[in-house]
Formats: sequence, C-alpha cells, structure tokens
Amino acid sequence: MTNIANTTNLDLTGTFTAIITPFTKDGKNIDYDAFENLIEEQISAGIDGIVVAGTTGESPTLTWQENDELIKRAVQCVNKRCLVVAGTGSNCTREAVEHSVEAEENGADALLVVTPYYNKPTQNGIYDYFAQINEAVNIPIIVYNIAGRCGVNIETQTLLRMRNDLKNIKAVKEASGSFSQAQEVREMLGEDFPILCGEESLTYKLIKEKCGNGVVSVMANSHPAEIKKLVELGRAGNFEEGDVLQAELLEKMNACFLETNPIPIKTLLAKMGKCELSFRSPLVEMEEKNSEQLFAAFNI
Repeated sequence: MTNIANTTNLDLTGTFTAIITPFTKDGKNIDYDAFENLIEEQISAGIDGIVVAGTTGESPTLTWQENDELIKRAVQCVNKRCLVVAGTGSNCTREAVEHSVEAEENGADALLVVTPYYNKPTQNGIYDYFAQINEAVNIPIIVYNIAGRCGVNIETQTLLRMRNDLKNIKAVKEASGSFSQAQEVREMLGEDFPILCGEESLTYKLIKEKCGNGVVSVMANSHPAEIKKLVELGRAGNFEEGDVLQAELLEKMNACFLETNPIPIKTLLAKMGKCELSFRSPLVEMEEKNSEQLFAAFNI
C-alpha cells in the first residue's frame, strides 16, 4: 500500500481528531459501523486528519489484533481523504517499534508516539526509544509529550536533539499543560516545526500567540466543524471572530474533561446516538452529577 507520506511532504498542521474507539454494548468487540460513521462525519467537516488508537481511542485496552485491524479499517475508510495518524507508543520500546512498523505497513500516513509511561525513563532513555522507532519506519513521527499520563516530561533540549538527529521526527503534540514550554519549543525548534496542542482549552491561545499550528482534539469527535473553524480563525489571524468562538466553546471544551478522557466524550457521543455507552475496565460510566453537567454544557 502506498502512503501519502511516502509521496508527499505531509502538512502536519491544522485540526486532527483523536477519534474514539466505539465498542459493542458489552464492550467485548469494536463497533466498526459506528467507527466508520464517525470517520465520515469528520471528513465531511473538513478535518485534516484523524488519530486512531490513541488515548481517546482507549489504546491501553485494545488487543494487538484490534489495534492492527482498527488502523487498517481507518485507512480503508478514509481512502486518502484526510490523514490517518496511528497511535503506536508503548512503555516497551520493542512493542512500540513493532506497532509502528505494522501501522506503516497498514497504510498509516504518520505515527503519534507517546513517551514511555510508568517506567519513567531518563532523557537519554526517551531519546533511545524514539531513535529505535525512527530507525524502523519511513513515515513521519509526531512526538507526544504528556507528562501527566506518563510521569516524565520531554525536555525541549531532548526534543531538539531528536529533531536534529532523527529524520522522521516531524512534529510534537504538546500536552504538558505548560504554555511556557510551548513557547520554548517554538523558540528552540523554529517556525517550521509543527506544534499541535494537546490541551483543548489552550489551543486557540497557542495559535494566537504563534506557538501552535493546530490541535489533536477530543471535542472534535462530536463537534468537528466548530473546532476546525476555531483553528482556522486563529491561524488566519481573525482574532475578533476567533475570540468570540473561543468564549462560546470554552465551557464545552472543559466539560469534555470533567472526568478522565475519553469518558465524557464517549458519554456525549452516546447521548447523541453515535455510539454505545460502552467502556472497557478500568474506565467506567460517568458519575450522574458529572454527566448532567456535561449535557447541560452542550444543551442536550
């Protein structure tokens, strides 16, 4: 299979949806019909890409076979109408390498690779992990920095070293929650290195301050057109209209994180009739008071 990434210089900026993995009601299987319907809605809204089998896709509870099939189905359904980014990170470097190779073989355009979690590697260990993945593939790698889930932050000097040494390191999903770190990345890595925001509510601010080039969005699962418009307004410098839209969306964005992602967004999508209300343990349904607050924020 020929990837977009193999024939063109990928534009890793804009709006990417961290798409959920819908399960059947009993949680035992993936609901591929619902998955493909969600993808079609994303494409219709003009989304630049989807991220498959990431945190929002409940990747920790997917089997190896499910992960493989999910990426295959996404690539087939998208059919080059937007980018398909595969989440392939792990706390085991060998597994991350194998997942990354398989994702490339299955037609993914790029990889989203999270920092190893739980084992808390040093900065040299982080570099080694990304170096091994880089050596094994020929498609772009988006570094995913999210210390809150992984227990370790990728220092900007380490990111700079990786960008300089490793040919496939092409962007970063910055979810440290630190605006100053995003500024540092922009200053040290330059204007041509894409920074995708991983903190929904900070996206517009990062773009407005010339520190961000787009977002990997959770809320875009339910409201892709709105998130796409916010990003485009910011990138176009239309801050008068963008400020208004950001104010309108902020409560909704925050509501998507009332509990651990992806619990709220899946709850919202189920309420909208787009998937079953189904999670895999240890994720469980929202507390009633939180779901009520979620629905109130979205007026449903």
